[in-house]
Order: sequence, then structure tokens, then C-alpha cells
Amino acid sequence: MKMLRVVGEKGNRLLAFAESADAGKRLDIIVMQILNENAKTKTAVSRSFVQRMIDDGMVLVNGAEKSKNHRVSPCESLDVVISEPRELLVLAEDISLDIRYEDNDLLVVNKPKGMVVHPAAGHAGGTLVNALLYHCADSLSGINGVKRPGIVHRIDKETSGLLVVAKNDNAHVSLAEQLSTRSMEREYRAVCHGTLNEERGVIDRPIGRDAKDRKKFSVASKGGKQAVTEYGLVRNYERYSHIFAKLHTGRTHQLRVHMASVGHPVAGDRVYGPRTTPAELGGQCLHAKVLGFIHPVSGLKMRFDSELPDYFLGFLSKLERKGFA
Repeated sequence: MKMLRVVGEKGNRLLAFAESADAGKRLDIIVMQILNENAKTKTAVSRSFVQRMIDDGMVLVNGAEKSKNHRVSPCESLDVVISEPRELLVLAEDISLDIRYEDNDLLVVNKPKGMVVHPAAGHAGGTLVNALLYHCADSLSGINGVKRPGIVHRIDKETSGLLVVAKNDNAHVSLAEQLSTRSMEREYRAVCHGTLNEERGVIDRPIGRDAKDRKKFSVASKGGKQAVTEYGLVRNYERYSHIFAKLHTGRTHQLRVHMASVGHPVAGDRVYGPRTTPAELGGQCLHAKVLGFIHPVSGLKMRFDSELPDYFLGFLSKLERKGFA
């Protein structure tokens, strides 16, 4: 495959232009070929590694994010961050887990606030993956690689609640497909700034990386991925509202970005909300309360409903004492 390559000024970006011979090829395959042909990439990269790069916004097509299965057209520009596929040594750690269900194919975990799901820069240990490696030994799917064994979906460090973990590749494929086709049920509870005037609402606005800060996400007029959040009012308080929200898509920071976009950022969210936050929260007041899916082997419908954690109940109690809107 012949493609024009130009390395950026800092040496960590690569610009390629697709030729007619590349028309119709998947984005992840072309990026994998580009990186493996590039002299600055010393280690061969895998397709799964490239797919994570695309999911993390490290690949732009004509300046916009696209999905890994995007079919490339001639003359499209590909802006790729050159990143070495370094896999961290992930150690098993004896960390207590709140397991709500477990069998030979999967387990459902109630993650506490403050726990990172998988190792990353600055969080090599103490993660959910470290705990899972100790609890499950070698019984975790390998589809997402060394750093994310068994991880089908994730929630933020400061978000608490339910996650399903795959113990084998067959279970992982089935659960990931349910997530992709939006048949997996996921309901959150949150406390947001401001009082809601409507009982229910739907936010259907695409989400992409923020043009000014690549570490953040925002609703995008173009280049973003479709994102749909359904929400409803549980109760209004003075200057705050307790809501439930159902995710019909699974974009990074989706609920936080969507609620901020309509003027109701999640309480305690210093990324998308006010910089001043209630001290007792220590992060966003957001809990993944309900998780439902079809069991990959038995075919049975499974649904789990976790209680609101102490930090959440404590904040509601404080709002209760202050009164309602």
C-alpha cells in the first residue's frame, strides 16, 4: 500500500492521505498498516491496539473522529498520534470486591467510588483489574489485552456502580455485541445542579473530543458520535435535582457531558461543572444503579439493581434538610 506520510513537528504525529487503492478499507486496518510501516514505530502494533487508539480519539479523519469500521475514501487525510504499544505489567492484588453475581462465564461487580477500572498512567495498581486478576486467576477474557482483561465496559473512577466482567472470549463477544446494539440495560442515578422543570427528557446530541481540550469531551455539531441519553426527575431540591438516566449509547463521559450541555452538570463534577464542588462528594455524584443483559450461555435475562452508596445517600440527606424547590 502506497501512502504519503508526513511526521509532525514534534515527531509524535503522522499525516497520511488515502489513495484510490485504499477506498473502502476499514480505518483500523489502514492505520495498523501505516503504523507498522512507519520507522518511528519500533514495535509492531496489533489491530486491537489500533482500535483502542481510535476509540481514545488518537486518530482523526479529515479532522474528525470516526469509528474503527469507517470505510476510507480516496484523498481523506488521516492524522494519527504515534504511540508505542507498551503493555504494563499488571499484578494480581488482594483487593476486596463487592461481587453481586458470578458463574463460569461472567461476574457482576459493584465498583466503589474512587476505584479505577483498569491500569493506566498514574494508576498502575489498586484498580479493578488488579483485583479481578487475584480473584479470577486465569479465568478472564483476553479480547481487550493485558491491561483490560475481562473488561467489557467501564465507568469513571469517581463513578460508583455495576459492571459486568467476562471470564472468557465467547462471553465477552456476546456482551460486547449487546452493548453495541444498545440492548444492554444501563440506568444511572445522579444529583445535578439546578432544578428540572420537566419530568422527563431525551438528549440526542453527538459527542466528540473537545476542540480546545483533547482530554475532555463535548457535544459536537460535526465529527462527533451519536449519543442518546434519556433522563427523568426523581425529586427536586433547592438548587439541585435527583435524576435517573438511561444510556442508549455508550460514549465516554456521556451522561456528564449531556447533562452539562443542557445546563444541569452533575454535582461534584469539576471537569464539566463548576470548579467549586461540595467537599463531601470528592467527585461526581453519579451511580450506575441498574444493569441488565442476556446471559451469553443460558440465554436468560439478567437484571441487577444496586442500592445507592453512602456518599450518595449522605448528600441527599443534606439536601433534604435544606428543603425542596
